[in-house]
Amino acid sequence: MAPEMYQDEILLSPPARRDVSVEQWRDYVTKRAAAHRRCAGCSVLDDCLYRAVVDVDVSGFVACTSEAERRTMRRDLGIEVRVDSSSYGTARVGGGPVDHAEVIGARKAHPDETCRELAQRLGCSTSTVKRHLRQEREGRAAAVTTIAKPSMGEVLDSFDRLDTSRRV
Repeated sequence: MAPEMYQDEILLSPPARRDVSVEQWRDYVTKRAAAHRRCAGCSVLDDCLYRAVVDVDVSGFVACTSEAERRTMRRDLGIEVRVDSSSYGTARVGGGPVDHAEVIGARKAHPDETCRELAQRLGCSTSTVKRHLRQEREGRAAAVTTIAKPSMGEVLDSFDRLDTSRRV
């Protein structure tokens, strides 16, 4: 593992080719290629790629892909990964949206817990719990739409369609 490689500013915020000098572009291409080679040889690449595309919207270079490439893959797969940018909690990792009935059931089962404690119990953000409780109070519980997650094979096929998907 070489965290300094993946945390290099140029990989976290790749330049546009037209905005940098030839030397700066070569530096970016060289660093990206080194990170790509190291990632491609990792034993958990497939799982890492799946999580970075389907479960969590991470930043920077992860699983042989840039943020832009992961957005392209999500479009290709017809999925969206939402980021909870509220100050109440972190984005939920995995599992998809929290079911409204699950939040209401947790509140009934644990009426003395704070919204933050319920969120930790459910594995979601505090703002998600607050939103569901508010919708329940106002009598406008949202209909839950379940979108099937793509299979590992579908994610790997989408990765293979990228121009930069040369795998070891």
